[in-house]
Amino acid sequence: MTTIDTTEAVRRLRCALFVDFDNVYIGLRRLDPAAAEAFAESPGNWLTALEMGSDADGEFQRRFLVRACYLNPSVFSQFRPNFTRAGFSVVDCPSLTQQGKSSADINLVLDAVDALAADTRYDEFVILSADADFTPLAIRCRAADRRVTIITASPAASAYRAVADTVVTADELAELVKHPEALALGEPIALVAPVAVELPEVEEPAPATAGRRRSASRQSGPAQTTRVSTTPPTTTPARRAVLRLVSTADRPLTGGVVAQAAQKADPSVLTSGWHGAGSFFPWLAQVVPELGAASRPAPGFVWDPQRFSEADLPTAGGVNLPPLQRQVVDVTDIPNLPAERYRVLLTALADDASANPFDRAETARRVRDACQAAGQAIGRASVNNVISGVLYSGLDLTTKPSAKKLAETWADNVVGLCRGGRMDLNPQDVAAIRAWVGGGLLEG
Repeated sequence: MTTIDTTEAVRRLRCALFVDFDNVYIGLRRLDPAAAEAFAESPGNWLTALEMGSDADGEFQRRFLVRACYLNPSVFSQFRPNFTRAGFSVVDCPSLTQQGKSSADINLVLDAVDALAADTRYDEFVILSADADFTPLAIRCRAADRRVTIITASPAASAYRAVADTVVTADELAELVKHPEALALGEPIALVAPVAVELPEVEEPAPATAGRRRSASRQSGPAQTTRVSTTPPTTTPARRAVLRLVSTADRPLTGGVVAQAAQKADPSVLTSGWHGAGSFFPWLAQVVPELGAASRPAPGFVWDPQRFSEADLPTAGGVNLPPLQRQVVDVTDIPNLPAERYRVLLTALADDASANPFDRAETARRVRDACQAAGQAIGRASVNNVISGVLYSGLDLTTKPSAKKLAETWADNVVGLCRGGRMDLNPQDVAAIRAWVGGGLLEG
């Protein structure tokens, strides 16, 4: 009897990879020097990690037919052999101006446009650079019906990120290059192990608390409880789709978006009443218990608890900023916090830098805990955003800067992001932004 193999073959994408070395290396140096060295010294390792990915249609494998790296030989020539050994075509881009700007941008764009018009049809263009000058190139690739993946090592303009199918942030890139054996682009990030959960038998579970990743909040009055097994759930297409979406999202997602991903991967969840759970959030608690979720307030949210908490939800604290501040948040993606919370965050960061050795991950955790102990709904993602901003601006947190110095650096960074986003700011706007994001520490 002949056995039929019904295993679905993994899709293979023909990809063209373009690396703006100077931009990536300098960005990583400011954020995480160890990551910068790993990126420059072992490109073959992180290139292998990039080969596996996934999207709404499932998993795929990249075949990098074009591997091009553009660097300034007068500054970074020592890293050239590393990329040559990894199969890259290295294009020397010496400085052509008195300001020291190299020709990497124009060389990269010309090669990418040639690849777009080549006889070989490349399914995906992967650009390693945070330089918003590549926005027209990304638009051109999308117009030709090609996937665009942008990998950044520093803050990137919202318009640049908006034209990409996938954006890998600087923090994700730093983890990828340092631990390529554990991460692959698009694969679910390792989440916390499932815990025993008590869920009230009601239509929707109570929001998860920040302290217990999936523990339901106690509700007033008696309630029947159901014990959920600590055994990891059986892998299903819907579970994989949800993990893939949530673990690669750059913020908590609305429940509707996540539910749609589950339905697309497994249409039977609707016809079966979410496999007997009745609705989406109870199903999520049973099938993907390691994710954070809050069904209220509407529309409900789902997040990766390794990176976010309830304090990172857009509804946290009911913040309603004035029009200028709302526009700044939309354009720059800085935390949606009022001035008083920025003051608490910046003060807590200054206190921690003064009392403890700086370590990006541990510092962010301690500052987040200090902010929440002070009664402020400030999530770790917000803390990381501020830390990254001051590091990119050149402030050394090992020098124990004061809260005012942190506020000055952070405010300068935000104003720079606004100008990079083509916001037309008058002096009064700049003053209002600095007073807001500086938490009032810059007044007087």
